[in-house]
Amino acid sequence: MSKKRGRGIASVNYPTGMNLGGDPTQALLHSTTTGNFVISLSSTDLGQGAKTALAQIGADAMGVPVENIIIDTGDTDTGPHCMGTFASRLTHRAGNAILEAATEAREVLMEVAAEELEADPEDLVMDGEGNIHVEGAAEYSISVMDAAMAAHFEHGRTISGRGIGFKPKSDVDSETGEMDPDSAEAHACMVADVEVDTDTGEVDVLDITCTYEIGQVVNPALVEGQIVGGAWMGMAHALYETTDPYYPTPDHKPKGFSEYSLPGPDEVPNIEHEILEIPSETGPFGTKGIGEMSATPPIPAIVNAINDAIDIRITEIPVTPEVVLTELEKKQKETEIREENDA
Repeated sequence: MSKKRGRGIASVNYPTGMNLGGDPTQALLHSTTTGNFVISLSSTDLGQGAKTALAQIGADAMGVPVENIIIDTGDTDTGPHCMGTFASRLTHRAGNAILEAATEAREVLMEVAAEELEADPEDLVMDGEGNIHVEGAAEYSISVMDAAMAAHFEHGRTISGRGIGFKPKSDVDSETGEMDPDSAEAHACMVADVEVDTDTGEVDVLDITCTYEIGQVVNPALVEGQIVGGAWMGMAHALYETTDPYYPTPDHKPKGFSEYSLPGPDEVPNIEHEILEIPSETGPFGTKGIGEMSATPPIPAIVNAINDAIDIRITEIPVTPEVVLTELEKKQKETEIREENDA
């Protein structure tokens, strides 16, 4: 049994958002009588933790603990407009919408607090813990909850705001082809180490090492989950996922997900990653998107590593054992023919 090791490298840059007539996402924000803030969106959390990240952005914008933020993603019949959860755009677009809505709501909140404290709104600051006080005089303070209750029951004010994450459509210059199709670009570089069994065609991914530059990180744990999950997903694309494993013979075609080939826990390699934070100029607090791009670099990095191990240029995925063996046989025949011609 012969096993050969190889290393492959891949780098990507990935856009945040798309050039879709503004690509808008809206947010509505309002306070409850108890000092919580409800942020209404039609943005879908697909399991990536969007609600958590957007709640953090809302909390920072309103100057309250994240526990005081309620993300309501009811449905598209009752919620404000959202283009959708795609193009790694959600944190960027919805985050900007939340910042705009929070600016409007916070202005009312400060006006009510100023009346209660008999101060100028410009002299008030928030401590991030749910309290408002006169700058330089913390003893003159009021809680956000008390200010919200005063707004509702004493001043007849609504603490609310509207916001939209929006980027005007960029038309293509007919002469140069120049355009501005996205809102930011994230970057990544990945190195994959593999071991290829030349007798069976099986490929083991041993190590994945990567660096991601994704702007300001909102939630490090969620970003790590995206990177590790994306590496697993990209590995599945590169080596496993196919509906026709023995094409053109359909005899063993999977009939359901229980027969669809995916890597399991034993196949997941050692994954090491570093994150670079270079804030974007357009995202909320400098964020960029990471969602889809995390599954992109593993594919070419792994295929390049296989090519390095067996000195063959494979250009199709998934690289199943059948593909490896077929390419090895082809290489052997080409070598034999070349040797015969040389003789």
